[in-house]
Amino acid sequence: VQLQASGGGLVQAGGSLRLSCAASGNIFRINQMGWYRQAPGKQRELVAVMGGGNAYYADSVKGRFTISRDNAKDTVDLQMNSLRPDDTAVYYCTAEVSPPYGSGSAQTYWGQGTLVTVSS
Repeated sequence: VQLQASGGGLVQAGGSLRLSCAASGNIFRINQMGWYRQAPGKQRELVAVMGGGNAYYADSVKGRFTISRDNAKDTVDLQMNSLRPDDTAVYYCTAEVSPPYGSGSAQTYWGQGTLVTVSS
């Protein structure tokens, strides 16, 4: 399974960006897809995840970021509004993928990361 993320870039504080991620390969079922981020010198943290129709957001992005999935296309997007300098990080797409029933356990895959830089 491969995850290809796009949409990062440089934006001024208060601006918006939209990240997109597409999963491809041998996919039976995607349980959830989401986004993590890692800022310089910090640990990777969960930003938002969506599975089973439910979305979860980190407190720091609630009300500013919106995650959406297209299950038919195996894609996940992250609309980021009101960006702040502390949102600067490499954003990673992730997907938990299950094999056919009885053939193993779910595995988590990661994309290559896309850099988001928010200037003040």
